[in-house]
Amino acid sequence: MIRFSHVSKRYGEKVVIDDLSFSIEKGSFVVLIGPSGCGKTTTLRMINRLIEPDGGTIFVDGVDVSQANAVTLRRSIGYVIQQIGLFPNMTIAQNVSIVPKLLGYSRERRQKIAREMLELVQMPYEEYAHKYPAQLSGGQQQRVGVLRALAGSPPVVLMDEPFGALDPVTRKLLQEEIKRIQRKLGKTIVFVTHDMDEALSLADVIVFMDGGKIVQMDSPERVLAEPATDLVREFLSRHIDGAAAM
Repeated sequence: MIRFSHVSKRYGEKVVIDDLSFSIEKGSFVVLIGPSGCGKTTTLRMINRLIEPDGGTIFVDGVDVSQANAVTLRRSIGYVIQQIGLFPNMTIAQNVSIVPKLLGYSRERRQKIAREMLELVQMPYEEYAHKYPAQLSGGQQQRVGVLRALAGSPPVVLMDEPFGALDPVTRKLLQEEIKRIQRKLGKTIVFVTHDMDEALSLADVIVFMDGGKIVQMDSPERVLAEPATDLVREFLSRHIDGAAAM
């Protein structure tokens, strides 16, 4: 589904991504994790060409993304960030429907999509469709941001620390919600976090990065049982210590 082949990225003399090669299977939930500056967000943003690599090739569903029209590519890949950026002058239904509108869907089809999307997160259409973002809580706004990324039915969704600004209870609820939606819709999700607890909760595969390289790519169970480096072990110990303190 997604394949990196010898991808590199520099900023001046600093190597941010160093000869990166790995694959992501269709329908999997892959979490990129590692310390600040390890290259995880750069890796994510190269998939939809928000950042262009200096070398190597990235394929999405067999297509070299460097050969694709950047705007068309981004419309076909969902993207969710922490600062969700809902349009304040648009209703919730209009926000959810923005990509289907850009794709030329009819008004009736857009309304149907908005209704179905809101139902996925237990936000009844009649109650929420005509509200504006300022009328929602932070958690509800983030739900709408996720729905907006899904509304065009993209096969791939990129998520860059989308729940980092939320309180722990709301964050946990949204983690459970996005995992449920991913399983139901069969989306391929690439998710960036610095939180090992979040990675262990969500991932089918954890990709641990350091210095622009992958130091471990395994299931959560394997990462827990056999951390590949001292840094992975340190991230895990924070998770275990945090869990013990709760």
